[in-house]
Amino acid sequence: MGQRKNGTLFVLATPIGNLKDITLRGLETLKQVGFILAESPGFTKKLLNSYGVKAKVWKFNQHSSPQEMAKYLTYLREGIDIALVSSAGTPGVSDPGNTLVRQCLREGIKVTPIPGPCAVTAAYSVSGMASDGFVFIGFLSPKKGKRQKELMEIKELKRSVVLFESCHRIHDTLRDLFEILGNREMVMVREATKFNEEIISGPIGKLMEWLSDKKLKGEITIVVEGFKKPSAEEIM
Repeated sequence: MGQRKNGTLFVLATPIGNLKDITLRGLETLKQVGFILAESPGFTKKLLNSYGVKAKVWKFNQHSSPQEMAKYLTYLREGIDIALVSSAGTPGVSDPGNTLVRQCLREGIKVTPIPGPCAVTAAYSVSGMASDGFVFIGFLSPKKGKRQKELMEIKELKRSVVLFESCHRIHDTLRDLFEILGNREMVMVREATKFNEEIISGPIGKLMEWLSDKKLKGEITIVVEGFKKPSAEEIM
């Protein structure tokens, strides 16, 4: 008898807001896999229901135990295909999906990306920043001291920086950005692709002033321009 063929782990991007952003290949894959591992099954089921996809959805997130991951790896070894999805966007970007992917790679189990929506590239594409690349740093620490230390580490990076932030901490983060990075150009993308999508840009100080009396809601992605040496006129 021949050796049993492993299944494939499909790392599948799902919409970050607008459900119409799912790709044709993504939908096809969701219909064909044995089951779906979802960071937030409730979010994923809304997507599946909107397209009439009937599939098993199991939870896999930062709280999943080693025993649960071992169970999913066993299914893959037995030849069952699995789709891994995050709450929204591309798995492995500021979510726990990388743990399963890493173990699959170590064991020689096939991992295939199904590309699609990503909040990072969506925000960068509308930032107007220099197109020479960017550095993505995910979420900053919720603790002020550590957050400021993290910003000090990127202070002299010449490339743009992309980060996520909670609507509950945005005002504190803007103050730290202004204090440590200076009054750089910034673009803030809130609720990308959703009905209340908002994109605002300008110097950090101006955005701080404009947002000072606003209570923001929703997901926020920030793009900040990289470090530039001051010109001779600016130094004088």
